[in-house]
Amino acid sequence: MKPLHRHLVNTSRKVLCTAALAASLTTAAVATTPSTADAGESEPSPDSPQATDRGDARLDLPAPVADPQVPPTTTAPGGASGIPGTALDAYKRAELSVAAALPGCKLPWQLLAGIGRVESVHASGYGLKPDGSTDKPIRGPRLDGNGFAEVRDTDQGEWDADTSYDRAVGPMQFIPSTWKKWGADGNGDTKRDPNNIYDAALGAGLYLCAGDRDLSDPAALDRAILSYNNSREYVNTVLGYMKQYKDGGVSEIPNPPVGNYPTPPVTGTLPTPTPTPPRQPVTRPAPNPTPAPSKPATPTTPAKPTTPPAEPSKPTTPTTPTTPTTPTTPTTPAAATLAKVELVGASGITAEAGSAFTAAPKVKALLSDGKPAKNQVVVFVVGDDTTGATRFGTSDSLVVRTDDQGIAAAPGLKAGLKAGTFTLRATAYGSVNEYTVTFKGTVTAAPVVLARKGTEQLDVVVGKSLTGVELFATAAGQPVAGLKTTAGLVEKDEAGKWQPVKPEAAAKGPYFKGGKDGAEKLTVIEPAATGADGKLVLPELFTAPETLPGTYHLRILTAEGVALVLEVKVTAAPAPQA
Repeated sequence: MKPLHRHLVNTSRKVLCTAALAASLTTAAVATTPSTADAGESEPSPDSPQATDRGDARLDLPAPVADPQVPPTTTAPGGASGIPGTALDAYKRAELSVAAALPGCKLPWQLLAGIGRVESVHASGYGLKPDGSTDKPIRGPRLDGNGFAEVRDTDQGEWDADTSYDRAVGPMQFIPSTWKKWGADGNGDTKRDPNNIYDAALGAGLYLCAGDRDLSDPAALDRAILSYNNSREYVNTVLGYMKQYKDGGVSEIPNPPVGNYPTPPVTGTLPTPTPTPPRQPVTRPAPNPTPAPSKPATPTTPAKPTTPPAEPSKPTTPTTPTTPTTPTTPTTPAAATLAKVELVGASGITAEAGSAFTAAPKVKALLSDGKPAKNQVVVFVVGDDTTGATRFGTSDSLVVRTDDQGIAAAPGLKAGLKAGTFTLRATAYGSVNEYTVTFKGTVTAAPVVLARKGTEQLDVVVGKSLTGVELFATAAGQPVAGLKTTAGLVEKDEAGKWQPVKPEAAAKGPYFKGGKDGAEKLTVIEPAATGADGKLVLPELFTAPETLPGTYHLRILTAEGVALVLEVKVTAAPAPQA
């Protein structure tokens, strides 16, 4: 399994339920410490503690929690099963993360959901939070050999709070030693926590895909699940849930609250072992007190002296020189690997609310020899978003590959509908490490646009009033509710700028009524704020018999200085008929 350990950020789960899932990622997503099992090499060994038959984890849950039901008000396909929203998001993100790095594995998220269902009922009842953590730790029974496999402590109690024996931990029930090797950061918080369902789901996906497995092959799928828990009953149950989620449909349900049932105790009273019966002494024959005398050894005949040679020894033939060793062929240098990811351009990106970012964020990936990393997978993920959903289309993430210059661009990013900030992380995954750079995103408020409904000219006859003038306030094409304005009669000064009318002109022009019983003539008034639909109805504008015919201008002004000037034509009253 390639240690493509990456990180997903915690973003909206609902966008992961569209067809865009196939082309976008989370999780981002990925990663852990380097694993010794590389793609095409070894799988988790059969004698791994994770692959032992761990039996029933006995994470007892009350019936309503152990069998999550789809609420009656939820629109769901027939036969749909309920999965808490955060858990469903974690499984889907893990599928996409693994698919981006190991497309040959074909890991279905329903497999992860099947394991999560068997192991902890998707962390239900433990207080599953939106960030993937739980209020209560999820720990399996002590693996002390009494009804379960015996696994001595491997983590000094770091994850399972037990320094004598291991316990499976978290919603996917990892043995601590397995987590140390395969743990992942699935929510981009730089931690690898088996108790977090984002991390646990991604770690499980990496583990199941080890050894270059293709999980679309039933035999490989069978081996993968057995490597997780070597129990045929376990495999059948996981496959059953997996099929149910694929064929029967899945509906997202709220994260259940924390339950008050006990967590399996960290230490318990171990059964008293049965005493071993004392060993019976073995009866042996007594030794013979009078041993038979040994027979004396026959004397050795002295060796005959060696006769000296009559002639001197013949000189030894010189040794033939050794043929020189053929020089060893130089070792081929190791292939260059991904070593760096850097920003191309500024680290800050800005757009108005509801508009597209004009320049696509770009990064450059470099190899250890300094050359561009071509065709390198890069994952862009939006996180920490306060803008009302800044997105790549309908998804908060996008998977792209670098070009021949090692550059990856993320087009199609559109700002959310309100002012705020977000973080855009770009991550590339090497054979050992991951490399991430960050853009700081800012969404500014879209300018308010004021427009009048209708295009007809505003006419009023002297002595009559003008009513029913409707305006609409929008920003980024969306209604602006609660907008406060002022409406006042204006005229241009010598510099051509609009100014409130002078008192002498106001006495002979249109006016609004104010004060007690409407007795006061006003040239400026504050209309009611815009409604939910952004509509603003102007107050009634009056004319008196002394109002001079002519063209007047009415300005509607926001606190931010956005103005709309309407032209009002006052015509003389028709002469009375003789």
